[in-house]
Amino acid sequence: MKIILLASNPNLYSNLRIVEAAKKRGHEVEFVNVGECYIKVASSACEIFYDEGKKLENVDHVIPRIKPAMTFYGTSIIRQFEVMGVNCLNGSEAITKSRDKLYTLQILAQHGLNVPITSFANSSYDTKDLIKLVGSAPLVVKLLEGTKGVGVVLAETNKAAESVINAFRSLKADILVQHYIKESKGQDIRCFVVGGKVIASMERTAQEGEFRANIHLGATAKAIDVTPEESELAIKAAKVIGLEIAGVDMVRSSSGPKILEVNSSPGLEGIESATGIYIAAKMIEYLEGK
Repeated sequence: MKIILLASNPNLYSNLRIVEAAKKRGHEVEFVNVGECYIKVASSACEIFYDEGKKLENVDHVIPRIKPAMTFYGTSIIRQFEVMGVNCLNGSEAITKSRDKLYTLQILAQHGLNVPITSFANSSYDTKDLIKLVGSAPLVVKLLEGTKGVGVVLAETNKAAESVINAFRSLKADILVQHYIKESKGQDIRCFVVGGKVIASMERTAQEGEFRANIHLGATAKAIDVTPEESELAIKAAKVIGLEIAGVDMVRSSSGPKILEVNSSPGLEGIESATGIYIAAKMIEYLEGK
């Protein structure tokens, strides 16, 4: 197979592992910088070019690893591949949905999947009511398009919550206000879903004094066996968003597991290190099955 890895940085651990796995399994694989691609749209032919006129053609599969800052442009390039009949792992529409935290939560809630109570508003006049809607402090305030724990704040009191919300608003930032799951105690679970199956899962524990369980922020991780309920929830979450590859983050609460986020370009380093599973190879095996 001819595989294109569509991303921005060829030296990231995840990208190196995917290229390595594809080559080990005998496939032709090429890293292509999404920011250097450009397209021609015409009724006679839709084409993709990069590197001063080199045409991308005869491609069997594209593996997109689009960073948040490139979401709009990246999904435009992915759509062009889709128009040309090339299979993309994941598709442009699913990536777009996953990058909007509110849209993701709305889709999950629509399908009856358990999520933390969340509120969202435009006017600063609604700040007090936003806090009441999620059950008062402590609560979490999140940037709508943040990543890796950036733009996520825990407000311990209603007064602190008001200050944080209004500070974000003064910066013209779109935010979510979310119920804080106290019993999670700085721990969350990531399930790595490939083709409708959970192939690996880990539990992340935040550093002391930190509530965000992100590896980039110093959290530790260990392999765990998730419950059948948690596994089913992760698989359903990926399916309703439309993702074939997904990192589904959830917390254990007194009322069962709740989904926090569904990631369309989940990192491989933390979960491969924690579990010892060669996830990049599992991704290529899945493509072979298609």
